[in-house]
Amino acid sequence: MENFQDEKQRDLSKNISDGTDQFLTTDQGVKINDDNNSLKAGERGPSLLEDFILREKITHFDHERIPERIVHARGSGAHGYFEVTNPIPELTKAGFLQEMGQKTPVFVRFSTVAGSKGSTDLARDARGFAVKFYTQEGNYDLVANNIPVFFIQDAAKFPDLIHAVKPEPHNEMPQAASAHDTFWDFISLMPESMHMIMWVMSDRAIPRSFRMMEGFGVHTFRLVNAKNESVFVKFHWKPKLGTHGVAWDEAQKISGKNSDFHKEDLWEAIESGNFPEWELGVQIIPTEDEHKYEFDLLDPTKIVPEELVPVTIIGKMVLNKNPENFFAETEQIAFHPGHIVPGIDFTNDPLLQGRLFSYTDTQLSRLGSPNFHEIPINRSIAPVHNNQRDGHMRQEINKGQVSYHPNSLGGGCPYQAMIKDGGFSSFNERVDAHKVRERSESFNDHFGQAKLFFNSQTDEEKSHIVKALRFELGKVKSSAVRVRVLGLLSQVDKKLAEKVAVGLGEKVPASPETPMNKGVSPENEGGNQEPTTSKQSVKESAALSMIKNPTNSPTIETRKVAVICTNGVSEKAVNNIKNALLKEKAQASIIAPNLGSISTDTGGAITADFSFLTASSVLFDAIYVPHGSDLSEIADSGEVQEFLNDAYKHCKVIGADGEASKIVSNAPFIAEITNFDSGIVMTSEIATAGFAKEFINAMKMHRFWQREPNLYN
Repeated sequence: MENFQDEKQRDLSKNISDGTDQFLTTDQGVKINDDNNSLKAGERGPSLLEDFILREKITHFDHERIPERIVHARGSGAHGYFEVTNPIPELTKAGFLQEMGQKTPVFVRFSTVAGSKGSTDLARDARGFAVKFYTQEGNYDLVANNIPVFFIQDAAKFPDLIHAVKPEPHNEMPQAASAHDTFWDFISLMPESMHMIMWVMSDRAIPRSFRMMEGFGVHTFRLVNAKNESVFVKFHWKPKLGTHGVAWDEAQKISGKNSDFHKEDLWEAIESGNFPEWELGVQIIPTEDEHKYEFDLLDPTKIVPEELVPVTIIGKMVLNKNPENFFAETEQIAFHPGHIVPGIDFTNDPLLQGRLFSYTDTQLSRLGSPNFHEIPINRSIAPVHNNQRDGHMRQEINKGQVSYHPNSLGGGCPYQAMIKDGGFSSFNERVDAHKVRERSESFNDHFGQAKLFFNSQTDEEKSHIVKALRFELGKVKSSAVRVRVLGLLSQVDKKLAEKVAVGLGEKVPASPETPMNKGVSPENEGGNQEPTTSKQSVKESAALSMIKNPTNSPTIETRKVAVICTNGVSEKAVNNIKNALLKEKAQASIIAPNLGSISTDTGGAITADFSFLTASSVLFDAIYVPHGSDLSEIADSGEVQEFLNDAYKHCKVIGADGEASKIVSNAPFIAEITNFDSGIVMTSEIATAGFAKEFINAMKMHRFWQREPNLYN
């Protein structure tokens, strides 16, 4: 046995371990029989506090990084308000949802999940969409994502998921990317992740802006009304500007040109008065319908298709004020799915149950004190009275000799609130079950909704998923991992798997490999039951496709247009398009060979906003080249050709009038096209109202993805 009395004689190499051929144990050396499932009261029941394995694992995970958030480290925030447009007092007693026009202040933080604070905004990743409602009954946090499902079903696997997706520990690479071996190794052994993989490999994972992405509560929650009647609820945020993404090649170039692209976009929109807006919708499922569907409402890897349960809009959220100080507000805000108010309650979703423990623990680690609720951005507008005292950085000054309950010396104060006084009471759900580490068989369908998502996409969107998988898996060095993932993809769609396999130089296996934990007996496989595919009652859902699901009123509000100019530019043409865009609340930026003034054909001057060196087409939504008396300076310019070629490759609108049309027509990519799509708007005339209208109508289509087969096939 090692002599711990003589530290100099200790062999430090004994502290190095990779776990090869070893059993899983707790930090106390206790062998773990099931590492996939938390301890529950019944296979669909609530998780139990006595689960020391889960608590130890998550506690260690929550304290691994300080002070940066372990996940969602890179974020942007803003203040605003939530306004009720359709009160639902019959469904919930939550005070902030009772009256038409009722307003509640909010703070919202958007974020990427995997990257560090210094990573890029345009990483392929899920996005956090966390909203803190400062209600009169206390703070309510809807801690959501821009994707309605998650990778895993049980919180016991969350540390493993994040360890797998983070930079690999031996070399700390790659940053803010899932395209590496450890992530896909984990995914290849976790079939339950396949639905989320479809979303993350789609353009949902590379949004055009925070203002143009949806938000989802992910979990099924409860609403409880004044009669103590309960219904299940799913929360949805739907953006006013529609849901839009960017091309993957474009995202990578944006990361190089402006890694703060989303952060800057949100800030500038609010500063300019173009306040971002979302509608809040709910899907309501009666309690008696809990087992009605082919999926389990408690499974966080599943959605409730809108064809089965429509989304009812109950309010809108407007963000109208940027933070005064990023650190004090955006960085120090502390969200927690356990911050709820009377009228909103939890379900036994095993991922949600773990989050209810994890978030308090991680805030203690990150913010360094149990008094993080006293930081101004976290303070409730409702009065706070309790017997919690002291602790690091305590700010509240509590008077009197009493700090306990019950008491008589303080007159019994603060005293408990009755339910009729607004006191919180958990929904009285019956739980009668054995303590088990198991997962309900109703959680076993890992491919049905992945199929639904893929089948709901347009051909262009399916092509993007194929390319994303080829890119991600193409970065994986292990052939065995790639083949295992192909096996899982074949269960989603055989043609999808075959197309991905071609790009990888691999073959799709005849059947997927069944993941098994080494050393786990069959009766204790836990989360590794044989995956199944349930027959879906909904075959396709338009709501799952961004292209099929535009806004009700197509708009170009806040879109940015690059106007490429040189000396001698037509002042009339520039003013024509700028005024037309301004009426649509869009923005034109003048791009020139150099900063400073540009002389116009009338002897006037226009100021350049950017030079070719400081701008790129990937930072704009459309490109316009106006007529000029002398276009020679840009006719053969490599920078202009790069602008036009990238814009065309990324399926954006390109416009030109007069002599400038020849510059567009001669751009290398475009010159090869015989039939222009309606996203190429050109005319020999100059500064006509018809041209401006056609250009703007094309922009309302967002992108012309149908170009891609001509570009890459």
